[in-house]
Amino acid sequence: MELVAYFQRLTGKRVLVLGMGVSNRPLMRLLLRYGIDVTGCDRTPREALDPEILELERMGAKLHLGENYLKNISGDVAFRTPGLHPEKPELIALRKAGTEITSEMEAFFEVCPCRIIGVTGSDGKTTTATLISELLKHAGHRVWLGGNIGTPLLDKADQMKESDKVVLELSSFQLMDLRQSCHIAVVTNLAPNHLDMHRDMAEYVAAKKNIFLRQTDRDILIVNHDNDLTEGFAAEAKGTVKRFSRREPVDGLYLEGDTVLRDGVPVLSRRDILLPGIHNVENYMAAILAVEGMVSDEDIRYVAGHFGGVEHRIELVRIKDGVSYYNDSIASSPSRTIAGLRSFSQKVILIAGGYDKHIPYDVLGPEIAARVKLLICTGDTGGKIAAAARAAEGTPEILEIGDFYKAVRTAAQRAVPGDVVLLSPASAAFDQFKNFMVRGAEFKKTVMEL
Repeated sequence: MELVAYFQRLTGKRVLVLGMGVSNRPLMRLLLRYGIDVTGCDRTPREALDPEILELERMGAKLHLGENYLKNISGDVAFRTPGLHPEKPELIALRKAGTEITSEMEAFFEVCPCRIIGVTGSDGKTTTATLISELLKHAGHRVWLGGNIGTPLLDKADQMKESDKVVLELSSFQLMDLRQSCHIAVVTNLAPNHLDMHRDMAEYVAAKKNIFLRQTDRDILIVNHDNDLTEGFAAEAKGTVKRFSRREPVDGLYLEGDTVLRDGVPVLSRRDILLPGIHNVENYMAAILAVEGMVSDEDIRYVAGHFGGVEHRIELVRIKDGVSYYNDSIASSPSRTIAGLRSFSQKVILIAGGYDKHIPYDVLGPEIAARVKLLICTGDTGGKIAAAARAAEGTPEILEIGDFYKAVRTAAQRAVPGDVVLLSPASAAFDQFKNFMVRGAEFKKTVMEL
């Protein structure tokens, strides 16, 4: 369906936009452009609204604000923001009253004119999606990268051509009630995550499955063979399944020594990859499988040798007085922090802790014991991470410092030439910051001020 037809279908209907964050603001502009009755609902009180929301109000949007923003509302269609659980009582009540619940992402799937490559997983989503985009661009394709990576694409759909490529990073929140699947679906890995939002691990895994459950036999599912949960998805796939593994040969791509192989033929050497860490070799294998037939091995090797990574993902911030400072603020789970720790050949000074998503930290303890010389715990989960480290054999020195900025400065004071200071929180940022990007930016600012 074309973008114009989609919004014309909403003409005359009362539309609710539940949550006015990054993805829903361009949506509201589109709705207003087509003369649709729009009410924006958001927990933010009026006195804290930013200028963009006030501009939407001047354009004609009604606003329903504050703690009770989901109370006493009604409409024909409601667009759910990703962070709002679809089974929240207020949304159930809207459904019972006859309101159609959808999302900006669902709308994009309906109007997108080209094939969609989607990437999900607990870790590596952003890097893998970005790698896919970089590989396609280097091969000469016109590419649109968006979704959970921070760029909504709905308002750009009318600029897309059938020959273009769309690459979407998709979170479990975006996938929970998505009724369509990607033409090429990549699942990087799965581990406990976001259990503050999901009822349990089963719901989290079920959400991830929506990236491929509605595929046809012409579509492709790419899974991590080494992860039991993602490998288990293969049995439910309707299309072609491709696998990647760093442990054993598979029908897809696998690592043997330092070489990525396809059917026994070398594709890429680990030494050619600019990004550090074995997890980035996995990200490359997933990305390469997603673009098979669309890029050459020469494109792959060029990007591997030139792509320096995505901000906030083991990002080298500065080398000062012989100490290297790395920003891995994206690491909001233990598995992500473990991957970061394994990227270095030496023991590091680790700054960890943040918002509590109610996930277990016991797996992090042994890794800290093996790979950390000084652990500085901060934020709401600081105590849990410290406890997990103390329960492991060979515990390093541990400092618990509630204030984030003091934690960073203390790490710098304790570091000696040759040390690595790594911010890899194993936790979300919401206890002290708006998101991981703000946390990473504040870390970088503090490091640059040392």
